[in-house]
Amino acid sequence: MIPDDDPLRTLTLANPDAPGTTYISLVGNTYGMLITGEQTNGRYCLIDMRVPDGGGPPPHRHDFEEMFTILEGELEFTFRGEKYTVGAGSTINVPANAPHYFRNISGAPARMLCMCTPAGQDEYFSRVGDVVAGKDAPAPQLTEDELAERRRHAAELAPTYRSEFL
Repeated sequence: MIPDDDPLRTLTLANPDAPGTTYISLVGNTYGMLITGEQTNGRYCLIDMRVPDGGGPPPHRHDFEEMFTILEGELEFTFRGEKYTVGAGSTINVPANAPHYFRNISGAPARMLCMCTPAGQDEYFSRVGDVVAGKDAPAPQLTEDELAERRRHAAELAPTYRSEFL
């Protein structure tokens, strides 16, 4: 039996250029929070990821599903130790608990949409990254001590968000 419609939940229109979109700088990447877990009752989140040439996160894993649709550029995904080159127009799903990471190998900025289900990654990024003025805003210039503090904080919070660095 399908439950009744919940009129308290509204339609969400996500536009990366919309005023009020929150952009987070994290490990050199810029992540736009398009649809948050708060908007979906925790079911999923959608993040607009802008990754500079050579950029990407460190190896990690988490107990939620993560799906990426490449919009621009070419990324190399390492999944359980095997490398896959993924270009614009392709989608890749990373199953929960699987070790993975990605690198932008396109020689230019890359862009992709990342959906996580259930949500939580959006909140994690917001807690460990730095809010920036927009999608093209430069990353803050951090000292070595500030970078070390960001890494320590990210590792400390990772278990709260069902993640671990490898």
